[in-house]
Amino acid sequence: MLIKEYRICMPLTVEEYRIGQLYMISKHSNQQSGAGEGIKVVSNTAHTDPKHGEGRYTEKCIHLNSKLPPWVRAFVPNCFYITEKAWNFYPFTVTEYTCSFLQKFSIRIETHFQNNNGSNNRVFNEVPTPAENVCPLDIVCDEFPERHYKAAEDLRTFHSVKTKRGPLTDNWKLKHNPVMCSYKLVAVKFEVYGLQTRVEEMVHKNIRDILLVGHRQAFAWIDEWFDMSLDDVRIYEKNIQEQTNKKVSIAGTEVNHQPKDLSPSKPGMLRSVSVREELLMAQSGDRASDPDLPRKANCLKQRFLSGQEQRPEFQSGMDSTSERIAVEGAPCPPSRMAKTGNTYPGVPTLCPSSLE
Repeated sequence: MLIKEYRICMPLTVEEYRIGQLYMISKHSNQQSGAGEGIKVVSNTAHTDPKHGEGRYTEKCIHLNSKLPPWVRAFVPNCFYITEKAWNFYPFTVTEYTCSFLQKFSIRIETHFQNNNGSNNRVFNEVPTPAENVCPLDIVCDEFPERHYKAAEDLRTFHSVKTKRGPLTDNWKLKHNPVMCSYKLVAVKFEVYGLQTRVEEMVHKNIRDILLVGHRQAFAWIDEWFDMSLDDVRIYEKNIQEQTNKKVSIAGTEVNHQPKDLSPSKPGMLRSVSVREELLMAQSGDRASDPDLPRKANCLKQRFLSGQEQRPEFQSGMDSTSERIAVEGAPCPPSRMAKTGNTYPGVPTLCPSSLE
């Protein structure tokens, strides 16, 4: 598991950011959805916690099969999606992501919002986060993928008509008023031997880019949401969610994601098959479970053999029982179910002991 703390400052107050964040997430989700893929909102309901008070629970399914690399699409089912579950007790939130196809992949994010310029080193623990794990992000100066650049969202030239804020310059965090910071403790887990380090680093790189682009947009769109109240932005959020769901719910592509519980604490139940087992089944001609198994197994084999992370069982014939690829369809033993000790239903605990 790879854990990093991101600190993203904004030229806003914490209360202003609450409106801007909800607006940005809804608009961005709508822009990224279409042709049966994108972000489908499954649940968005009020939620009360004895410790954190009134809040909201949301669940979304993110369909992105066409955005996967070709070698991944070779063995990932078309119904592949990422599930996002979030508990929002602003200015504190917890979000977790799980994969419908790979049980050993997860992302957990704990966020605190504070009115400062990112100078608090003890947000998540009395012991400061190690400096090597802290990643300050600058929405003005830091680089991000060029494909996301829009001149209208260039904060070096953007000026808000309604708030008179901007353009922003270098070192703006030290002299701008107001300024707030979003502190995010992000834990990425991908427990697959030979790929864990590379994949976890790649996911963190993508998270960094998403945070930069999203926060740049939240400020660049300020004149669109600045006059909104919380009730106004909730209405906007509901209307946009309906539009987004229609884009994703194209005939033949929609999957029923209605949960049995609004805030489930257990992950989906999966049966695991090792790569070695898939190869043996393919070589023996056993196609009962999946007629397309030989092709999938060969894709997996070629993937591992072509990279630096060569699998031991392909060299010696030994089976690596700890290395598994999750396959949907059958329940797993109770001993493999995740155990939680959360302070409220379904929320991942992000204390240091649970992240080891």
